Amino acid sequence: MAANAFETEITETAESLIGPWRRPGQMLQAQTYDAHASIHDDATAQKLGFKGGTIEGPTHFSQFAPLGARLWGQAWFESGCLSAHYRSVCYEGEEVQAILSKPLPGTSQCQIQMVKRDGTEVLRGTASVGEPHAATALEARLAELKPLADPVILRDVKVARTGKRQTVRMAFDQAMGDLYPFSLRQKLAVITENSPYYSGADNPWGRPVIPMEMLSVLFQYRSKDDPLPAKGPAVGLFADQEIRLVKGPLFVDEDYEVEREVVALSGSRRTESAWAKTRVFDKTGAVVATMLLNMATLKDSYAPYEEEYQRLYGAGRN
Repeated sequence: MAANAFETEITETAESLIGPWRRPGQMLQAQTYDAHASIHDDATAQKLGFKGGTIEGPTHFSQFAPLGARLWGQAWFESGCLSAHYRSVCYEGEEVQAILSKPLPGTSQCQIQMVKRDGTEVLRGTASVGEPHAATALEARLAELKPLADPVILRDVKVARTGKRQTVRMAFDQAMGDLYPFSLRQKLAVITENSPYYSGADNPWGRPVIPMEMLSVLFQYRSKDDPLPAKGPAVGLFADQEIRLVKGPLFVDEDYEVEREVVALSGSRRTESAWAKTRVFDKTGAVVATMLLNMATLKDSYAPYEEEYQRLYGAGRN
């Protein structure tokens, strides 16, 4: 008999499953990319108008795992999907709560939300298992996006660009590189919702499984080996993210291949965004998971932005 997936205290109402208040830990203070510190570094974040280093978005996915497992059981680990638009940043020490609205009868997709104590919404989106036969939160968002106008940082990045396949693996004590300066074992020591499924074989598959938030690390940690031709140095952040298990779970100490494709370019007053679809393959060549990620680059973090905009487009930006 497999152990219970989670011992998390869940409040259940007629409409929702609600997790406990948690304080996610910040593990990216030492993250570097583009040869400089990231938005998770206090000094860098403060220069860009944030109070300090921010908690990485997928850290919050762990708080939804017990809710998904309560609602869907084993299917959550095999074909679960979280699709989220990050609405506001979270700082270390702040308490956040995960809320999952129960799906309508006969459906396999529902709404999710994370909030702070003061009601600030950290993220919103959808959770589902299998084929929900409805657009996920980010599929719907992508369909409504306007193409990026007047790109500067992303002017050489083209939709449909597909990178080379890369082999990736995650062991318990493996160093995950400059982007993720911690190991799986270090993450499990502080993860908001731990599970015996993550550290041992006492589960339906007989092998340790990788938590959903760490799938983001697995899929991204070799991305710098095949970077997009974006201008820099500049600071980026995750603005939207969807992780979908197709034939899960994914296992510790297992080789996978990842392939990234640019599927959209979009923008806002402060950012230029490249949306990448990562497909993950097992040793048989089957797709076992996908990730849709909106990496939004802050215009103000790219020093020559105004000068290059004027050179490219003949006037200052609006």
